[in-house]
Amino acid sequence: MLNPNKHTLFTFGRKFLTLVFAALLGVFTGISAATAADYPERPITVVVPYGPGGAADLSARLIAGSAPSYLGQPILAVNKAGAAGVTGSNFVLNAKPDGYTLLSARVGSQMGVPAMNKTIPYEWDDFTVLGMLELNPFVLIVNPDSPYKTFADIEQAVKDGAELTYSSAGVGTLLHIATAVMIDAMGADPDKFTHVPFKGGGKARTAVVSGAVDFSWGNLSASIGAMESGQVTALAVTTPERFPAIPDIPTVAESGYPTLEKIIGWSAMYGPPDLPEDIVNAWVGTLEKLKEDKAWLRLTKGLGNIVQIMDPDATKAFVEDQYNVFNDAIAKLGMTIE
Repeated sequence: MLNPNKHTLFTFGRKFLTLVFAALLGVFTGISAATAADYPERPITVVVPYGPGGAADLSARLIAGSAPSYLGQPILAVNKAGAAGVTGSNFVLNAKPDGYTLLSARVGSQMGVPAMNKTIPYEWDDFTVLGMLELNPFVLIVNPDSPYKTFADIEQAVKDGAELTYSSAGVGTLLHIATAVMIDAMGADPDKFTHVPFKGGGKARTAVVSGAVDFSWGNLSASIGAMESGQVTALAVTTPERFPAIPDIPTVAESGYPTLEKIIGWSAMYGPPDLPEDIVNAWVGTLEKLKEDKAWLRLTKGLGNIVQIMDPDATKAFVEDQYNVFNDAIAKLGMTIE
């Protein structure tokens, strides 16, 4: 027979433990909420998936120099290069979603490589998007002694069945895929184009300067010096309107190919999947403040970039649109790696 006293003690003990557990749960929940609300409470690491000196690296270091004024904590840019940006990107993909390990996202590692290589461990939309920072226009460049003086000249050569060579910074880079998009837009025969890959955009540009290849797509900020010195000639720029620094260069839309406006670089801030909303909002607010940050604006524009702060939804829509164009072109040309 059950002892009444023991039953009373058992019931009381169970209720007491339940109350203690509920109280502790409330404490821990409060701590968690406070932690998110007080973000950041320690330094933040921004992973750069490429080596020092590139666009992603420069973008991250400008953020590291400006954003702490608004977030209240230091930011450290760390290079984790390898596999065309996949190594560093995958590191952030698998990081704890606490806002202390973020990614200096770049067009190549977050859009171009996922469009071409389906074997990498992430897709273009696997990350938490925090916002766009800037855009980097591209130009189609040729040697000044080239017979192709306008974009229309290249278009005519393609129609006539000419065989053309082009350089890039390597297989799967934006410089490489840009030509795939151009070939698709022109409805040209891809077998008439010979790809000559190099290790880096500088060497790809040098191939144009030396006349080793017929043309190349290049980042405007990296090419403008060679343009100004007369080493290369630009035939078109991928901005919707003529770029102020090169007002004599027609846009791709003026040349009859508005689709080629998708050939444009960009830098953004990403985080691991499932970042809490409070952390996302903290970065959205910080990026909005950069719009009025004179030092950040001056340095960003000084690199030849177009300042383009976008919120997460606008950024994701922009990248998705670009990804679809590149993905379709690569698939049509049989360049997909599976």
